[in-house]
Amino acid sequence: MSEEIKTEEYNPDLITLSDDNGKEYTFEVLDAIETDTARYLALLPTYDDPQKALDDSGELVIVKVGEENGEEYFYEIEDDDEYETIADAFVDRLEDFFEIDEKQ
Repeated sequence: MSEEIKTEEYNPDLITLSDDNGKEYTFEVLDAIETDTARYLALLPTYDDPQKALDDSGELVIVKVGEENGEEYFYEIEDDDEYETIADAFVDRLEDFFEIDEKQ
């Protein structure tokens, strides 16, 4: 009897962001949270070099999603209270899937 093994391919949701100097960084989108007033993404940097991935702190990058003329853009959360609230929400959601040592 032949047994078929089904494997699911892992296709991460990747986005590339540029800093003010034009340097590009690629991130995997781990999660998204939408509130009444905004949408947020939890991102994890990706690397072509496995050693750089091992050396990375593993800290999430959290951005706020904005829209202008039908185009999405991403920016830093400047309000400390807003950032803490969203960061805590992401940690609570992601700790079931990933090993997270402690909340900051």
